[in-house]
Amino acid sequence: MRSQTLSNKFALMGVAGYIAPRHLAAIRHVEGMLEAAFDPRDSVGVMDSYFPNAQFFVDFERFSAYLDKLKKVSGPVDYIGVCSPNFLHEPQSRFALRYGSNVICEKPLVLNPEDIDGLAAVETESGKKIFTILQLRLHDAILAVKRRVESEKRRYQVDLCYITSRGQWYHESWKGDDRKSGGVATNIGVHFFDMLSFIFGGVKSNEVHLREASRAAGFLECERADVRWFLSIDANDLPPSLGSKRTYRSIKMDGDEIEFSEGFTELHNRSYEEIVAGRGFTLEDVRPSIEVVTQIRHLPIKLRPDRAHALLKARLL
Repeated sequence: MRSQTLSNKFALMGVAGYIAPRHLAAIRHVEGMLEAAFDPRDSVGVMDSYFPNAQFFVDFERFSAYLDKLKKVSGPVDYIGVCSPNFLHEPQSRFALRYGSNVICEKPLVLNPEDIDGLAAVETESGKKIFTILQLRLHDAILAVKRRVESEKRRYQVDLCYITSRGQWYHESWKGDDRKSGGVATNIGVHFFDMLSFIFGGVKSNEVHLREASRAAGFLECERADVRWFLSIDANDLPPSLGSKRTYRSIKMDGDEIEFSEGFTELHNRSYEEIVAGRGFTLEDVRPSIEVVTQIRHLPIKLRPDRAHALLKARLL
């Protein structure tokens, strides 16, 4: 891998964002060079820990002009990373392709399935590729579960719960605007829905039992599993036994807990390793999860108590 990645040049859009440090660390991990970064916000001191000599721009026009200069001198950068707010992923990925770079985009790649088709057309025109971060597909515990499901060839009862508490700022930011974030199921859940179809096969039916600004719940019928799910950003939903902890994630198969609480921090590094080796996840890999979260935003609420997640039942009692 060393000789393959030494020459890779990167640019990064959204470098002031929460997830950007993982991209910076991953670029360094694959021995790439960050040439330029862009964000309208200037709280980007974290860059000094990774690439202090990289050019930084708060104006998109100047960022674009600088990339054009690089392109004339030494060709386009090899990859442009996109870790901006969700609603900017599609246009910024489109820009990167047309500039002449491959793209590494955070989840969710797009907010609507038809945007995948549009990006596929630009891929064809440009000859470049979009790779997306589907990090749970690389988690050792998840891969072990997938192997087990493939070997046992039976149907499972699955309960998924993810609660990651957020303050009032969440609702005042772009994340609280469904038009920009896709809603709580998209913003915090899309990679879990990808994981479910990755392990248990495609989604055959989709029910939404609850859809609020802070939480959502429903039922998925996958090819190999019935899945009851509950997602929340409200600290009041956290189990009392957690104490001061602010995040809770749980996946149970037939009542048995799947332990995957560790090993998250290195998954962006592994994602970048796969991408620069030519094995990154593509537009078609991401399509099933985008279809699921789009349905969750638009399906009518229809509560089926026999299919409801236990935490939703507890709230209704």
